[in-house]
Amino acid sequence: MIQISSIEHWFLQLIDMYRRDPHSVYNTWFANESRLKYFRSIRNGVAKVVDEIRSGSFGNDFKGSSLESVLHSICEQKEVFQGASHAFIWKPKLRIPDIYENEENKKAFGAFLDACLRGQTDSALLQEVDRLASRNIKGLGPAVANILYFLHPTIFPPFNTAMVEGFNLLFQQKIKLGSWESYLYMRQIILQVNKSFNRDLSKDLGMIGGLLFEVGTGEILPPVSSGISIRMDDEKIRKYQEKRSSSAKSTKKEENAHQEQQFMLSKLGGALGYDVWIASNDHGKEYCGEKLGRYSLHSFPKLPYPQEVIDTAKLIDVIWFKKNSNEIEAVFEVESTTSIYSGILRMYDLSLSLGRRQLCYLVAPKSREKEILAQVRRPSFQDIADMELHYLFFEEICDHCEAMCKFGNDKGVLHKLAKTCC
Repeated sequence: MIQISSIEHWFLQLIDMYRRDPHSVYNTWFANESRLKYFRSIRNGVAKVVDEIRSGSFGNDFKGSSLESVLHSICEQKEVFQGASHAFIWKPKLRIPDIYENEENKKAFGAFLDACLRGQTDSALLQEVDRLASRNIKGLGPAVANILYFLHPTIFPPFNTAMVEGFNLLFQQKIKLGSWESYLYMRQIILQVNKSFNRDLSKDLGMIGGLLFEVGTGEILPPVSSGISIRMDDEKIRKYQEKRSSSAKSTKKEENAHQEQQFMLSKLGGALGYDVWIASNDHGKEYCGEKLGRYSLHSFPKLPYPQEVIDTAKLIDVIWFKKNSNEIEAVFEVESTTSIYSGILRMYDLSLSLGRRQLCYLVAPKSREKEILAQVRRPSFQDIADMELHYLFFEEICDHCEAMCKFGNDKGVLHKLAKTCC
């Protein structure tokens, strides 16, 4: 194991660099509360995978499956998880990963996911990992840890090539990417380091995973005092920097479009006589120089539901409440480039939790209409009758917001623009 005393000083410096860099994974992903709403929807997506495997409706390919939707949601989590789906894509010539055509392996994978959904303790979960690893399913390696992270973020760290490279560099190890044994050994050291620096790191292992990713890609280099000598190809560094700069510009553009729609929907809701809630993590964000929180209720209405349901509801992009009450009139999820599937799952989950048919709207650019329709036609959404789901286009909201504010009487004004998903 690592001798913590030998890395203490320079590792604290490294953590500080990681936290202060405005473009680091820490600031663009980990410290952004919007990522939290994905945990519940990914968990629900994994439950769909389990149900489909159990019922025999899962199919024999990654493409179009519920597992693809789960991995799509994971890959959206900024650059740190890009490529997480590659290990699960069916490669016919190699017959890997062998969980699509081999029924026994498919059932074993489903049983593993089911056990991990229900498990809570380290020992029980690690026992399930050992059981899966012992089957030696061809092509199914520790990339599964990226799913496990979203089920148990304080128990399993995420896992990819850049993180492994960062880990090996910092701790002078030789971990291999595709080995469960290597992953579990890496996990032990990560937990040890995380515990030793608990004042500066988080119990959520995504924070230290992001740090390893940054080191592995050469974005954040260990201080000279660490004694670690790094030789990276100048061209490789240049490409990483260009990619990061491009990603930052793209993210900013997406955020501006997202905030514009939240502003429009809050303005419309207020004009129609509703109390408006904007996602709690977006209150501090600005549109046209003003904080979005100005257009939202300052505190979330008290709802008679479990706290986890309320915590999820607080992160819904926009909610209209009946004036001076806790009665939800309409729910809106804005999806500029993020997962349509995840947005549907979050609203569907809220509808089921509320125990009544809920009016829900996906709000997206017109260019995503085919994607919306493809997602709602998935077998996993065949019981979508529990939710009244429609979709609206960015462009039409912008064009008609003023007129709807002036001439509309209630939420019915949206029927002129909304399209039904069925």
